Amino acid sequence: MKFNTSDKYNPLSESYHINYRSTTYLLDVKVGDVTGDGINDTVSLYGKKESSSDIFAETITVLIKDGVTGNTQTITPKFNSGYNPTIFLGDFTKSGFCDIKISIDSGGSGGYGFFYIYSYRDNTFKETFNFDNFNRKYKYTIDYNDLYKVNVNAVTLNKLFTLDISYKGYEYLSQYYYKNGKLKKPLEGEVLALSLLIPIVDNATLSIYNLLAFQRIIGTNNSDTLGYVQNLLSWGGQTFNVLNTFVAIQGSSLISPY
Repeated sequence: MKFNTSDKYNPLSESYHINYRSTTYLLDVKVGDVTGDGINDTVSLYGKKESSSDIFAETITVLIKDGVTGNTQTITPKFNSGYNPTIFLGDFTKSGFCDIKISIDSGGSGGYGFFYIYSYRDNTFKETFNFDNFNRKYKYTIDYNDLYKVNVNAVTLNKLFTLDISYKGYEYLSQYYYKNGKLKKPLEGEVLALSLLIPIVDNATLSIYNLLAFQRIIGTNNSDTLGYVQNLLSWGGQTFNVLNTFVAIQGSSLISPY
């Protein structure tokens, strides 16, 4: 068995490039109370692009304008280049006012995403979620077994899930299994880095959000998707903790009994 290598993954390696002739554009803007004074603030996302229609941006920066004073604060994420950067405002930390969630697509074949959450504490904005820290913390191993089974071992969480891949069909299975279902040789897959981080309403009345984190499970290559690890995250006072872990698979066509 081997651990996934997401802690060695360089998010900028697939999409990063420098364009010295780019211009700064407004990429997204949202309005909401992010400072806890009951007055709406304006949160804007700026970045440099070759043209207004380009979906790739670099030097992405968050600018927060206080709704009362008009003063501004800026935040520059560590990984600040990518595709389709967006803002989501919602109360993730149970503070009673909005936190700032930033999402950026890597644009690479792995489908990785860069995600940050910033929360107002002690008159400044502090990072309360970092996708890279999440990827480093949660480890997985993927092992093929006899009879067309694949074990998904959530090492950090001490949980085991077993996938039945018999639906993959003869052409796929015959590469790795004998006709009697015995594995030809030891085989491993991988759980890739975080690809989606979706806000999930926890309490509709108070507008508190949890987070659903998606990571793709692959077999012998990047195009061989076996399923998805889904971790439900909730704020625990200091960090986001895993409430539940699920493994989901893609559906196959129904086989008629008639």
